[in-house]
Amino acid sequence: MYYSNGNYEAFANPQKPVGADKKSAYVVGSGLAGLAAAVFMIRDGGMKGSKIHVFEELNLAGGSMDGIYNPERGFIIRGGREMEAHFETLWDLFRSIPSLENADISVLDEFYWLNKADPSYSHCRVIERRGKRLPTDGKLTLTPRAIKELINLALMQESELQDVTIDQVFGQEFFESNFWLYWATMFAFEPWSSAMEMRRYILRFIHHVGTLADMSALKFTKYNQYESLITPLVRYLESHGVQFHYDTRVTNIMIDATPTKKVAKKIEMVMAGRKKTINLTENDLVFVTNGSITESTTYGTNTTPAPKPESIGGSWELWKKIAAQSREFGRPEKFCENIPAANWVMSATITLNDDSVTPYIEKICKKDPHSGSIISSGPVTIKDSNWLYGFSISRQPHFRKQKKNQIIVWTYGLFSDRPGNYIKKNITECSGVELCAEWLYHIGVPPSQIMEIATTSANTVPCHMPFISTYFMPRALGDRPLVVPRGSVNLAFIGNYAETVRDTVFTTEYSVRTAMEAVYTLLNIDRGVPEVFGSCFDVRVLLASMYYLTDKKKIRQMDLPWIAKVMEKIAKKKISKTYIEELLKEAHLM
Repeated sequence: MYYSNGNYEAFANPQKPVGADKKSAYVVGSGLAGLAAAVFMIRDGGMKGSKIHVFEELNLAGGSMDGIYNPERGFIIRGGREMEAHFETLWDLFRSIPSLENADISVLDEFYWLNKADPSYSHCRVIERRGKRLPTDGKLTLTPRAIKELINLALMQESELQDVTIDQVFGQEFFESNFWLYWATMFAFEPWSSAMEMRRYILRFIHHVGTLADMSALKFTKYNQYESLITPLVRYLESHGVQFHYDTRVTNIMIDATPTKKVAKKIEMVMAGRKKTINLTENDLVFVTNGSITESTTYGTNTTPAPKPESIGGSWELWKKIAAQSREFGRPEKFCENIPAANWVMSATITLNDDSVTPYIEKICKKDPHSGSIISSGPVTIKDSNWLYGFSISRQPHFRKQKKNQIIVWTYGLFSDRPGNYIKKNITECSGVELCAEWLYHIGVPPSQIMEIATTSANTVPCHMPFISTYFMPRALGDRPLVVPRGSVNLAFIGNYAETVRDTVFTTEYSVRTAMEAVYTLLNIDRGVPEVFGSCFDVRVLLASMYYLTDKKKIRQMDLPWIAKVMEKIAKKKISKTYIEELLKEAHLM
């Protein structure tokens, strides 16, 4: 497996790998990574779909990429996915998946046209004081010291950041900035999160610093992520004969592991309540989704809280059993144990059944929720919320089954260890009505109307996800296993708890990238995996980011002595009428 860039290999179809006809594959987990791996085996590896088996513990595919209508509870979305133009492997995947609405075009075509016609733009990123826009919204408000800390982190090596937390590399001035408020609530970082992972995010998305406040770089699906992305993937795979085995829990994979060679020998599972084993040869490829952010999810109702989960769940138990067989298979306990109390574990899906709340939404988002356009363009954060509550409203209808007058709102709170402002309970203790009431309070609904609306005009489904923030747990090198461990013949790890270089977890891109790297390595496919977009190596991007980090100041206006010294040296080289001057002007620094 090797990396490539440019469109030379992006548009090429690889030759069928030698020995592909002898291969079979077993994919553990039907999330985006598992489904992508199956597609790449068929499309680029020349394998027959009938020789690919997907094992799923639940009764439907999709993993964390969900969006369902539950007849007993109502509409449910546990989370959302924000995408951007430079998700190279994601778009490589979906260029090959037919749209369900028009078989003549791909899901990528459908997605591209939609986002061209209805681009993302947030008119209000942060509110406070019950629905009023933050006066400094749109500015990053970073001090010179905070900017220096950001740059220092970006310049460090990962080996220096093992088990280091974000609050160990930044001071109070940074955490008081709008930059941190935008950053934390968009990506779900906490002060205790991994500094190593934050560094990756800084480098990976440096080209979006200028749009961090208005979220104009983001792109969204037409419907929820399950209907828009997962359903067409499953249809494609089923049409190629891939065998899906639902209600199937893989309990262990026995691996012959030495420092130089690793071979998966046997899969142990419980299929529809009955134990089963599959003996493996070196031609039987095994792709394991190790760990899950939505494992052990529980749900409440309008009148009951989501119960506290009782076990760590099948995906974590499986990874622990695999990890016990070799140090190279990672340390799951670093992610699923000792999770801080002040973390994000709760979200809620609010279904508004009439327009009693529509004026408050329009006042904040400056868009009609029934317009068919994307409404909030990502999260709207409530700065003075004790829970650091936020909400997001996508294009409506968000579900094909949704009625015309209904509006689906997704809410979440990043702090689970403190009482709310209106509902004096921790977020984990709240029923659907109470979660809705807290949101209504913060968007400015009069207190006299709050409980009536929350009870009779809305249905809210609480969702408790005990592992949702574990991607960002402080970690060291080796805590995540390599996508393909050293010497592995037929075993690979896929998903966001597998380790690949430079890319960032908690993204659809990471799921697809690990799947692509795993398949290309084990099948020896002679085509480059598109490398992570190299914005951090582009001097134009770096200069422009300095302009936006300082809230659009010119060089002469910057209160950054260390920058001034650098520019003084450049000035001595007479940059007038040179390419350097051209670059500085292009970045608005001169």
